[in-house]
Amino acid sequence: MNLLEHLQIQTKELTKKRVILTMNVASFHKQPYGIVHGGINAVLIETACSMGANEQFSTENAYAVGVDLQVNHLKSVTEGILTVIAQPNHIGGSLQVWEGKVFNESEELVSVGRCTLMKRISK
Repeated sequence: MNLLEHLQIQTKELTKKRVILTMNVASFHKQPYGIVHGGINAVLIETACSMGANEQFSTENAYAVGVDLQVNHLKSVTEGILTVIAQPNHIGGSLQVWEGKVFNESEELVSVGRCTLMKRISK
């Protein structure tokens, strides 16, 4: 089982220009005070950004890895569906910068983050 399956994250859109993922908040996504753990926002953002970054490559042996992630938590969430929308800020030859925004069901901005990803080549 991978992280997406474990956290029950669903892919709604996956293109070179935009990635949309959703997740129904469950008890295992929450910290002891009953709100969604900030790490969940980070996972949503980095996952969406990584998926989009990997869409840029035409060869099977190239893949993107995150080298920096900055996340700001703006609003707490206790239930409902979270949606992350990621879009590129820069697509370079070896580095990409993507921005991800997490929204609650009321379309309020919950968290925002920026992820820098580096191109790797497997041997």
